[in-house]
Amino acid sequence: MREMDVVGVRVEMPANQPMVLLREVIGQRYLPVWIGAAEASAIANAQDGVLPPRPLTHDLMVDVLQALGHRLSAVHIVKLEKGNFHANLVIDGTEISSRTSDAIALALRTGCDIFCTEAILDEAGIEVPEEADDEVERFREFLDQVSADDFVTGEEPDAEPDSDDEADSDADQDSDDTAEDEQGGPDRE
Repeated sequence: MREMDVVGVRVEMPANQPMVLLREVIGQRYLPVWIGAAEASAIANAQDGVLPPRPLTHDLMVDVLQALGHRLSAVHIVKLEKGNFHANLVIDGTEISSRTSDAIALALRTGCDIFCTEAILDEAGIEVPEEADDEVERFREFLDQVSADDFVTGEEPDAEPDSDDEADSDADQDSDDTAEDEQGGPDRE
């Protein structure tokens, strides 16, 4: 079994299908798990630390476990069958079958580790070289720090049009005036 981190919830376009993306803690493979909208919301809320005013299903399950003196110690992603992932909740040493999306939502709420079998990672994992991952991260950091002012060079475009451009500009101005006169305002498309 390989330990996994939850990268986050993404929406795959153009199908507009949510997925949760897992990544090996030690390794270069990612595991996309397609999930429903409600599960995506539950996972994203747990990642963001959002606490609802009243417990939702996953929050309630955590409360029930705690009230009964039980503990979710791990989540195991154990099977991939016909495109569906199957997981087990490990509660006090006992494994209980669960949907993978529910298991991930519970793991995030309890802080337990998530593990995936090597066979599933071999079959459905996507290997992303570390250099590519680092390059994407550097680009994201660059975008977070850059502003439009960083691209101003101080050089203005040539203000003097050549004679052909000036004639074209006068003709464009005449057509703009015509559109303005006919419609009572500037031509806007």
